[in-house]
Amino acid sequence: MYYHFKHISNFNTQFVILIKISICQNIIFAFGRKIACLFLWSLKKCNSYCTNLLFRYLNIYVGLPDVEESFNVTRPVSPHECRLRDMTYSAPITVDIEYTRGSQRIIRNALPIGRMPIMLRSSNCVLTGKTPAEFAKLNECPLDPGGYFIVKGVEKVILIQEQLSKNRIIVEADRKGAVGASVTSSTHEKKSRTNMAVKQGRFYLRHNTLSEDIPIVIIFKAMGVESDQEIVQMIGTEEHVMAAFGPSLEECQKAQIFTQMQALKYIGNKVRRQRMWGGGPKKTKIEEARELLASTILTHVPVKEFNFRAKCIYTAVMVRRVILAQGDNKVDDRDYYGNKRLELAGQLLSLLFEDLFKKFNSEMKKIADQVIPKQRAAQFDVVKHMRQDQITNGMVNAISTGNWSLKRFKMDRQGVTQVLSRLSYISALGMMTRISSQFEKTRKVSGPRSLQPSQWGMLCPSDTPEGEACGLVKNLALMTHITTDMEDGPIVKLASNLGVEDVNLLCGEELSYPNVFLVFLNGNILGVIRDHKKLVNTFRLMRRAGYINEFVSISTNLTDRCVYISSDGGRLCRPYIIVKKQKPAVTNKHMEELAQGYRNFEDFLHESLVEYLDVNEENDCNIALYEHTINKDTTHLEIEPFTLLGVCAGLIPYPHHNQSPRNTYQCAMGKQAMGTIGYNQRNRIDTLMYLLAYPQKPMVKTKTIELIEFEKLPAGQNATVAVMSYSGYDIEDALVLNKASLDRGFGRCLVYKNAKCTLKRYTNQTFDKVMGPMLDAATRKPIWRHEILDADGICSPGEKVENKQVLVNKSMPTVTQIPLEGSNVPQQPQYKDVPITYKGATDSYIEKVMISSNAEDAFLIKMLLRQTRRPEIGDKFSSRHGQKGVCGLIVPQEDMPFCDSGICPDIIMNPHGFPSRMTVGKLIELLAGKAGVLDGRFHYGTAFGGSRVKDVCEDLVRHGYNYLGKDYVTSGITGEPLEAYIYFGPVYYQKLKHMVLDKMHARARGPRAVLTRQPTEGRSRDGGLRLGEMERDCLIGYGASMLLLERLMISSDAFEVDVCGKCGLLGYSGWFGTLSLDEIPGLAFSSQHLGGQGRWIMRSRDRDHPGQHSETPSLLKIQKIS
Repeated sequence: MYYHFKHISNFNTQFVILIKISICQNIIFAFGRKIACLFLWSLKKCNSYCTNLLFRYLNIYVGLPDVEESFNVTRPVSPHECRLRDMTYSAPITVDIEYTRGSQRIIRNALPIGRMPIMLRSSNCVLTGKTPAEFAKLNECPLDPGGYFIVKGVEKVILIQEQLSKNRIIVEADRKGAVGASVTSSTHEKKSRTNMAVKQGRFYLRHNTLSEDIPIVIIFKAMGVESDQEIVQMIGTEEHVMAAFGPSLEECQKAQIFTQMQALKYIGNKVRRQRMWGGGPKKTKIEEARELLASTILTHVPVKEFNFRAKCIYTAVMVRRVILAQGDNKVDDRDYYGNKRLELAGQLLSLLFEDLFKKFNSEMKKIADQVIPKQRAAQFDVVKHMRQDQITNGMVNAISTGNWSLKRFKMDRQGVTQVLSRLSYISALGMMTRISSQFEKTRKVSGPRSLQPSQWGMLCPSDTPEGEACGLVKNLALMTHITTDMEDGPIVKLASNLGVEDVNLLCGEELSYPNVFLVFLNGNILGVIRDHKKLVNTFRLMRRAGYINEFVSISTNLTDRCVYISSDGGRLCRPYIIVKKQKPAVTNKHMEELAQGYRNFEDFLHESLVEYLDVNEENDCNIALYEHTINKDTTHLEIEPFTLLGVCAGLIPYPHHNQSPRNTYQCAMGKQAMGTIGYNQRNRIDTLMYLLAYPQKPMVKTKTIELIEFEKLPAGQNATVAVMSYSGYDIEDALVLNKASLDRGFGRCLVYKNAKCTLKRYTNQTFDKVMGPMLDAATRKPIWRHEILDADGICSPGEKVENKQVLVNKSMPTVTQIPLEGSNVPQQPQYKDVPITYKGATDSYIEKVMISSNAEDAFLIKMLLRQTRRPEIGDKFSSRHGQKGVCGLIVPQEDMPFCDSGICPDIIMNPHGFPSRMTVGKLIELLAGKAGVLDGRFHYGTAFGGSRVKDVCEDLVRHGYNYLGKDYVTSGITGEPLEAYIYFGPVYYQKLKHMVLDKMHARARGPRAVLTRQPTEGRSRDGGLRLGEMERDCLIGYGASMLLLERLMISSDAFEVDVCGKCGLLGYSGWFGTLSLDEIPGLAFSSQHLGGQGRWIMRSRDRDHPGQHSETPSLLKIQKIS
């Protein structure tokens, strides 16, 4: 099982190449505990301020996770403690530096610069290499996959991100059908995108640093290829290629550009001016253009001392591809999985760290610049200005919010991290293998969503959500491996030894010879080769012998005449058995040695028995699915066909007998099934946790279930199912449940919720308090709201809590800020009650109470509340075949039908669920389960295999049952036998988290919104039920206008107010400002009381015009005189 460690191995390796930096010196470090070998940037030269100030990093380490208990006293910490105490599971990053203070040079070791959140089970985690017994001591589950972070007590996963691969030429047609090529170059310093466009048969280079498109020939001349003949030789001397390229040469001629200088000047005039702050010597336009060509356009192609040869050939290849794509060759497919790269947690974190580390250094440089001129740097000690919180908070905020915004790479992504879903063991596993695509969900495009043939064996074909994210969110298959970056030095040496000729030694014409192939390494041109087949074969031999890394791939593209060697990270690959002379290399002897522990998987790789192929290399291979299908062309053999499914689809028995969407539905529902979360589930205090009281192993299991050890943490129960119609309450997939089964614990579950509160200290030396329970004056017993509190004001474990009872009687000071000077503040602080109350439809029991402190030294109180629920009408169940249904009726056992051996079914399922859905896998599961029960063994329903129906039926016959799995059933109501034989046997059923108790909602009167006076919205706020536009249309159609008025006005936001009959002013208590009546010139009021109801009618008369109302309403407050 590799995929467990996808994230983890990547996190480790990315530590190994965490940051590549170079402002002044590129110093290489051996990263302490082999976590990394970082190329770090020393700070900018401070020579301009003070000749003798030096500062540089010598080494960098990431320690082991710890927590600071008191000032400078740390101790190791376990992940579980971080979960409980709402802390971040992180380790200190320390550096060794050398700097000058005054005139002496000082070397300081192990200076902390921040903290790095640590991924669980990575090389720096405390869980690495521990035995199950040691896991138990640390309160961790040994089956937990790891690969997530704990930030502020929350488990966060950095999802795998899918992107187009960098540094590759992609030829594509735009909407108008014009063909163009684009390259997204990415190095450690820069990221840029270069486009090749065709307008009216001429070729242009487009880049966002250039104000307009530049003719391609001018670019060639600026790069030093001045002769037109040489340019044409590079691009190709075939007739149609030269004809296509002709107009571009003419254009350059018209522009009167013949030399490199003229070309550079032309480009220099078209460069968009970047405002360089910091000044520096002003460059001429020619220098600017040359700099731009060398470092920004096609960034990834290296240019040494302005030798543009490699870049010229790369550009020529781009032009050639575009010309050929206008002819017979096809354009590239963006959705082809060989053109995709997956970004894992390690890459994302290393980018983030690099960004933060640069900020940290520039901050320090700023301080140095401010201080040095003043004190002449005599006693400037740079160590005092190293602030740790910047790197720490940057990391923590990025992981906890999921917003990755890096200024350098113009990267701004939302939702990179998600909270690890702990509904069940499967939902956590499924989250670790999830791939999120960088595509907007709103656009209705079928391309990226459809199932690509190149995803075969790499991604699970069933496991994708329905709805708007369909096909954009994918999951890894079982044996997929994601590569990490490798050193390419050895590969370059090997290639040149195998006859790859350097590009710089060629005139350019050889590139278009039909037998000469270009050799690319990670998107850069390495050279050319005559005999490409020999190169590829030798390369593969070297890889199988273990001389180069097993994840390096080599593949040929015959249409473009290229050999691609890739050693970059983020490619998907999976292992295959090598076939030699129509015989698989792996024999039974090898398998026995593996079983006995003589060999491990690594040995298979190095002895050329098994090798990893990525998507591009699979195209060159001929892979047999089964051993008996091997023919003379076969190169590889699939290890196991069921591994092309993922984790969630691997739970389904006989999935190859089901209609495809049913398997997709089950993948979504398997993550919502209640069951066991882990061995440490009773020690966790989660926001919401669902547990099944009596989970069981499935009777029909699959190989995947064994691999992921689902049987140790199951989520479901084997229910005896009768497929028949009963009572009419089973219409539309509803299930009829047996009451006696529920009494014995079928589908019974525990729901745990938590309540927490913190007690803070405030700046004015006041703090939150927990007060004891309030006593009733007469009886001297606690009042009802405080009944469950102990003497310390915190609820007591084991007590029953009802709605609106207090869990923690917390009080908070009314004044928390330091008062302003001169303001009068009472000496004794006053407190107001802010109790933590329980809010819930049904009563809960307090399971446990934890009192601790969090990282900010505030007190933390967490309470775990428990409810035990038995299935009721409206609860949702599902089998493992996407057959979901709600409970429609619960029948006493005496009314249930029973078979001749006296067995009553637990569930009666309506037979109409089968024909249209075609879930034959469920029928076979019932047969296999029944035979397994009779024989006392588990059957297999593995995909593309499993126990055969023929054998299972023979088992049934051997035990005296009908071979079809049908039984003679007697009605429990009339006592007569039923007219038909009933399909009867065990099926594994899952109880899903959707329960009627959590969804039920009704209201008569209730809270209203202040602004609109309409009822609030939503179940949590006790909201009203909305009569929407469509319902309104129905009422209009009926002509029920008074009902409409009542629903939309009277029951919603009716409001009573008194209006003056003459002037139309609204009158209500407290509207006018406070003035005595005598102060108002020109107004006389007569107020007349209306029979005891406290309403006023207001009249205002103008003295000059008696009987007339004054037009302007005057703001008065009229005191009510009864």
